[in-house]
Amino acid sequence: MHSTADRAETRHEHNSSVCRRFLALSRQRENALRFKTAAALAVAVLTATSLGLTACSSDSGGTDLVTVNGGEPQNPLVPTNTNENYGGRVVDRLFAGLKYYDADGKSYDEMAQSIETSDRQHYKITIKPDWKFTDGTPVTAKSFVNAWNYGALGTNAQLQSYVFQPIVGFDEVNAKNPTVQTMSGLKVVDDKTFTVDLKQPSIDFVTALGYAPFYPLPDVAFKDMKAFGEHPVGNGPYKITTWDHNVKIEVVPNPDYHGGRPAKNKGLRFVMYQSFDTAYADLQADNLDALDTIPNSAIATYRKDLGDRAITKPTAQNQHFGIQQNVPHFGGAEGVLRRKAISMAIDRDQMCDKIFHGSRKPTRDFTASTLPGFDNNLPGVELLTYKPDEAKKLWAQADAISPWSGRFEIAYNSDGGHQEWIEAAANSIKNTLGIDAVGTPFPTFKIIRDKVNTRTIGMAFRYGWQGDYPTMLEFLTSQYFSFSETNNVDWKNPEFDALLNKALAAPTEQESWKIVAQAQEMLIQNMADIPVLDYLADAGRSTKVKKAPLAWSGLFDFENIEK
Repeated sequence: MHSTADRAETRHEHNSSVCRRFLALSRQRENALRFKTAAALAVAVLTATSLGLTACSSDSGGTDLVTVNGGEPQNPLVPTNTNENYGGRVVDRLFAGLKYYDADGKSYDEMAQSIETSDRQHYKITIKPDWKFTDGTPVTAKSFVNAWNYGALGTNAQLQSYVFQPIVGFDEVNAKNPTVQTMSGLKVVDDKTFTVDLKQPSIDFVTALGYAPFYPLPDVAFKDMKAFGEHPVGNGPYKITTWDHNVKIEVVPNPDYHGGRPAKNKGLRFVMYQSFDTAYADLQADNLDALDTIPNSAIATYRKDLGDRAITKPTAQNQHFGIQQNVPHFGGAEGVLRRKAISMAIDRDQMCDKIFHGSRKPTRDFTASTLPGFDNNLPGVELLTYKPDEAKKLWAQADAISPWSGRFEIAYNSDGGHQEWIEAAANSIKNTLGIDAVGTPFPTFKIIRDKVNTRTIGMAFRYGWQGDYPTMLEFLTSQYFSFSETNNVDWKNPEFDALLNKALAAPTEQESWKIVAQAQEMLIQNMADIPVLDYLADAGRSTKVKKAPLAWSGLFDFENIEK
């Protein structure tokens, strides 16, 4: 919802004050931030190791709220600045856009009365009447236009600003020193109507309108956006009642919501766990109603443990290793050779079999295998397979440019359940290439995201992407467009940008997919980053829950969880 951030992860409220104080202190140390991740998503994003705290379990306290796993958002809950899973899962409950996505990823009109275009470049959008924000003010065309202009303005430094790039006037507004404050391609016609002019036709634009950065904002937001993000006022199926930082977020149904995803429960409590092992123990004890990520320790047994309460679904999520250009030995031609060598030094098949018991599968591209148009046999895909002899040759070629020195480190968040597979990947790299390779834990996802965003991580890092809307172009434009704020690895290639723009302008989806394949071939040949795993989501529900469907992205279809 979002890496990159992973758009997913959680923590939790505890049933004794001693446990709560202890964990709160731990989280203050460990949770300095996000990934919408990886995401998110952070997508985007996605499991956690046991920290020996299983005695401190959460307690639903007799409440009618559905308790679900969550985590401390990286930033205040502003839609255009939320690009990781923990924040994204909450933002999507609080706001309604022009479109929304069902559990299978199909889009429907939400606030849109009509979206008219004859050329996929010029749009007239009419919103439905009688919608209100939870502060009682009306949602108007201006609510959308103001929110989009705020998100695009360069001086606001919003993490999701890249989504507005197709709109005429974005470049002037998004500059470091903007010459104008609003995009010329957005115009309010009246309270219910506005127009959007794009730089070129887009096959993805209408589908994207259910994505969080396109949500409207009330006037109160622009008085103090940071304060607004701590106490967001939305127009979605829920409204926020509690944000107890590093402990929980609670939302209850919004009685004024008129859209197609009304809450079928009495509210949600996003409980912030340090460990998915702890969360799973709570799920088994009926102290947690729904868990979207089964810990590695239970992957082999959870179906037997939970019976018909076990949930499995292929989802649009992945895991990558990113390496920024400022890391020694990973710039230029040397960096391309080393990233290829590392990719071919990872035994993905063994990792998926031995650690994940089939709940992950080796990735075959830079998107996700569940998305329309996915190609399992892209040119160069052998670079994403385990070929130790080839890996050694490429590493030697890189050494001829500049001899390797130091240690190859892979940063991962301890609160995400990634230790086992990261260490397996590091060992595979170590044994294949004969170098010192290790996993390097950081206490929280937020800490890593801050370092990635400020380009101070200084090593390889795990990140995931969890789809925000169900197209391959969403994965590629968000992460690899030169100007994208969620381009984690500083991949900047004008030819690649041109291919994505060509794919967006294609007359049919089939034509678009062919061009996407060409763009992905370029990513593979340059190994922009290192794709590792795709997801088959493993989740579960408690005995108190009748229904807890997973959505196409790997998150729960929260509105449709029923007790």
